[in-house]
Amino acid sequence: MMVTLLGLAVGCAERIPAVPTPFRNAEFLSKPDLTLQIPGLRPCTEAADSTIHLNSQQPVTILVHGCNGSAGRFQALAEVFAFHGQQTVGFTYDDRDEMMTTSGALARAIEALGARMQNKQITIVGHSQGGLVARKALVAGRPDALRDPELQIRLVTISTPFSGIRAARHCGSPVARIISLGMVMPICQIVTGSKWREITYNAPFITRPGQLSPQVKSHLKVNTDERDSCRTVDAEGNCLKSDFTFSLEEQNQPEVDREPRLKRLDVKAGHVEIVGDRQVIPEKLIRILQQEGVMATTRPERHVDLAKLLAKLYLEDYGTGARE
Repeated sequence: MMVTLLGLAVGCAERIPAVPTPFRNAEFLSKPDLTLQIPGLRPCTEAADSTIHLNSQQPVTILVHGCNGSAGRFQALAEVFAFHGQQTVGFTYDDRDEMMTTSGALARAIEALGARMQNKQITIVGHSQGGLVARKALVAGRPDALRDPELQIRLVTISTPFSGIRAARHCGSPVARIISLGMVMPICQIVTGSKWREITYNAPFITRPGQLSPQVKSHLKVNTDERDSCRTVDAEGNCLKSDFTFSLEEQNQPEVDREPRLKRLDVKAGHVEIVGDRQVIPEKLIRILQQEGVMATTRPERHVDLAKLLAKLYLEDYGTGARE
């Protein structure tokens, strides 16, 4: 059991370096009329400057990374949104912090952003652990719940373990605690950080997800069926490393799934594949986002330009070689 705990990834995909390039599709966005510094929010790049520039008359999408991620991790996806004329910002956080604390920071960031926007339509897209953080930020009844009644929030979660992380089940097990003579708790904290109490199947953070605030108009829940997926292949196409992180059972939670504003979609895709990586374009995710109205439809005359952009963002900028 100790070996298992020490080897846990606990929901963290391998860190994939962000594309170290300037943002190139700003020309398709409306001219910004706001310059903001909001804690937790920053451009979807790896630049040191966290200043965000937005058009207050347009909707905005906040991209929330998962474990081992960063705001810059979603620069490529932000570029795709910008190509379609849609502005984005990233929410960045320490993935080892308590998620209740992190979700509170996101809630405050949404409130601060909404206060400066004339257009109150905000979409929150969270991948993996980012989906847990995003949903918890939007529940009613928390001390720092959203207050602005004019906000119109659309939530999108992708590959999110709403039933807790199976690999961390020992962290919440009273039996494991006894057998390990209490060592299971400090080991879990070493491996996962302060969030260790929140990611297990019996944690209140998981078992009592809470009801979404009235400002949340819809929740698009994208589950990934990650069975038989592959993250790393050799030159002959043989799978060297799986892209399986969470089962469908881990991604489903009765109270979350009963929410009347929720729409659930299951897609056959790996955990990293769904959001794209060094040699995979997230075509499935882009298709879903467009079908559900989260991302604008590509005009027919721009299909070729989009294909070229996707190849550059996800293939050329990352270079060649085995997937990580």
